[in-house]
Amino acid sequence: MIEIWRADPTSDALRPLVEAHFAHGEAAGPAESNHTMDTGALASPGIRFWALYEAGRPLGCGALKALPDGTAEVKSVHIMPDARGRGLARMMMSHLADLALAEGIPALVLETGSAHLPAYDAARRLYEQLGYSYCDPIFGYEPDPNSAFMRLALEPRA
Repeated sequence: MIEIWRADPTSDALRPLVEAHFAHGEAAGPAESNHTMDTGALASPGIRFWALYEAGRPLGCGALKALPDGTAEVKSVHIMPDARGRGLARMMMSHLADLALAEGIPALVLETGSAHLPAYDAARRLYEQLGYSYCDPIFGYEPDPNSAFMRLALEPRA
């Protein structure tokens, strides 16, 4: 059974997961275009972090960062390589959207690697399937040919 719980990204149990995510970001493109957060940054005020578990083993993570315009930025969605292909990233993204919607956040935004960085092809496809659309740079970012910016308007469900 898969469970998603609010978690401490600095905990010893989650350190390998967060470090794997950070290493992926470092390897995927140029350093000046890498916006991956390390454990310390993920534990900062204004950032909420969740881990996805199966039988007590952390398999994935995701976070929300509050932005000044009332939206939230999706950060650090990562699934361990041996657990990929099971829909776990979709599950985490849906969890984050459901939380944001329940809190009245009008939209989720994110930055991911552009088409110049093939390591992010699967992520962009997932975000597109979830209804995210491409947009101008989001709060805190400048235009970058290695970055793609996306937005999902959150509408209350009838």
